[in-house]
Amino acid sequence: MPHDFNQHVIDEFRANAGRVGGPFEGGRLILLTTTGARTGTRHTTPVGYLPDGERILVIASAGGAPHHPDWFHNLVAHPRATVEDGVFTYEAAAEVLTGEERDRVFARAVEADSGWADYQAKTRRTIPVVALTSVETGPPRFPGATPGQSVTLIHDAFRRELGTIRKELAESGSALGAQLRINCLTLCQGLHNHHTGEDLGMFPALRRHRPELAPVLDRLDEEHRSIAALLEELRRTLAEPSTAPGGIRAEVERLTDELEAHLTYEEEQLVPVLDAMAG
Repeated sequence: MPHDFNQHVIDEFRANAGRVGGPFEGGRLILLTTTGARTGTRHTTPVGYLPDGERILVIASAGGAPHHPDWFHNLVAHPRATVEDGVFTYEAAAEVLTGEERDRVFARAVEADSGWADYQAKTRRTIPVVALTSVETGPPRFPGATPGQSVTLIHDAFRRELGTIRKELAESGSALGAQLRINCLTLCQGLHNHHTGEDLGMFPALRRHRPELAPVLDRLDEEHRSIAALLEELRRTLAEPSTAPGGIRAEVERLTDELEAHLTYEEEQLVPVLDAMAG
């Protein structure tokens, strides 16, 4: 992609917590910062990605060009990168997938979006797939954000991912693709991890320091349990090989309705408190 176009996307991404328009609108996008293979200079590139559990996958298609993109050569030479997903910024280890694993993952990508097959058909090279796995430990960092803003950023990321999955389900055929299953399962795990963190950290701290919030926190605890039951039901449905997109769509819509109400209530009740305590 031309440098000016890339820079426009980068600026828009950073200004809008990961939301962009144009060809990337409504898709999954990260900013990938790599170290130049020859120069050692840091370069940032907007790249689409696929969820894959605890890691994400990026495909070095370069639009079907005859040569691998620069960012791929950089990762081969320096297999560490900085990933920005609109909410979190983290350091990641890069692994170029090979053999059966690469072929299986690429086939999954093609099943989800035939454009990847079009790119492969345009070039003689085997388009590489790279797995990016966070190497950071400890709580997430939100540079420049207040505690309340941090909570809202996380919530908006879940809203955005749910919207993307709903769109994918609406556009899917009669069979549920493998990548779409993984997208749903990754969302389930992310929500579980987020709520567990609140249950073990933020909510107990608020109970200690702001006892008048007990009724609010009791309601949020109950909503966590209800959402956990919906997530478990979605996992069970996804585990059925014969499950059609319509069945998953119904479960996702139930989850979306309940989760949106929960996130909105939590923001209304806790964001002002969190920011006041930090002030």
